[in-house]
Amino acid sequence: MDVICQAKSGMGKTAVFVLSTLQQIEPVAGQVAALVLCHTRELAYQICHEFERFSTYLPDIKVAVFYGGVNIKIHKDLLKNECPHIVVGTPGRILGLARDKDLSLRNVRHFILDECDKMLESLDMRRDVQEIFKMTPHDKQVMMFSATLSKEIRPVCKKFMQDPMEIYVDDEAKLTLHGLVQHYIKLSEMEKNRKLNDLLDALDFNQVVIFVKSVSRAAELNKLLVECNFPSICIHSGMSQEERLTRYKGFKEGHKRILAATDLVGRGIDIERVNIVINYDMPDSADTYLHRVGRAGRFGTKGLAITFVSSASDSDVLNQVQERFEVDIKELPEQIDTSTYSMSYSSFITSYDRHWQLFKEMDQTWQIDQKRS
Repeated sequence: MDVICQAKSGMGKTAVFVLSTLQQIEPVAGQVAALVLCHTRELAYQICHEFERFSTYLPDIKVAVFYGGVNIKIHKDLLKNECPHIVVGTPGRILGLARDKDLSLRNVRHFILDECDKMLESLDMRRDVQEIFKMTPHDKQVMMFSATLSKEIRPVCKKFMQDPMEIYVDDEAKLTLHGLVQHYIKLSEMEKNRKLNDLLDALDFNQVVIFVKSVSRAAELNKLLVECNFPSICIHSGMSQEERLTRYKGFKEGHKRILAATDLVGRGIDIERVNIVINYDMPDSADTYLHRVGRAGRFGTKGLAITFVSSASDSDVLNQVQERFEVDIKELPEQIDTSTYSMSYSSFITSYDRHWQLFKEMDQTWQIDQKRS
């Protein structure tokens, strides 16, 4: 059946559609059976990796990712010579390949939108999604996912569906993460750099993401942090795709501990070591705030979000966040207890061991089932 699903950040929405698609798919050579669309290249890359990870014991299933910034001939050759059963990509590149008849969508059985509100709120992106949708069969499963699904966007989502199962969090207070401690700091624009420097010196972080409002500010802030000998890297849309992906992978693998970024990585991106998010610049809306701070404190772990408030408009957004999500964000105290936002190494190892043991038990069950079938 068709599904619209809302759940708070970091609780496993990707796993829901990856596992359910893999469970249902019946691979046929040369046919694309599932199409997943998302709004950024980094998120597309991450989702493709999750399909590959979860399909370890399904060797017949091929997955591939397609996005701009890569020579389109490489993608056309891949589709011609080794057509995947599952295609993940951004709308622009997918539409280009489909229009040129290199990507056939006539056998698609599963059509999935991740961060669906972001994709359908933008009229340009919605137009691309609609055109792609029209190239797929009428009889297919449509699934849409996001942490934020306003009452205004829900009817738009349903236009793509037939009598969908609808799963919403209408009590927006339940969208905040329980393990996430949230604070703000009132300061002037001129005081931001000094305060950030002090915070990075004082806080106990595994990895931290610092969000800014523009490409130029991301580059300048990263330059400043590097000059101050902080292990920093930046990601923004002004880079080549190869550079963006290299930096994203490097940060995810822990080669750098600080990431200065635009909202390019504000949604969906999962980096398990991140336990602190700093809003150097206030986001433009309560929704964006929720997604940004959701990069920390994922899947029930502890985290800390600190937001710089330097103008009346910043205060307005902070008030919107507190009213909508019924969260009381207090001013950052002089001293903050590390245990409230950071998991100790021993606790991390205990948690890791517990999850690894569970995975091994699932793995053994899977292999027994495979032998029986």
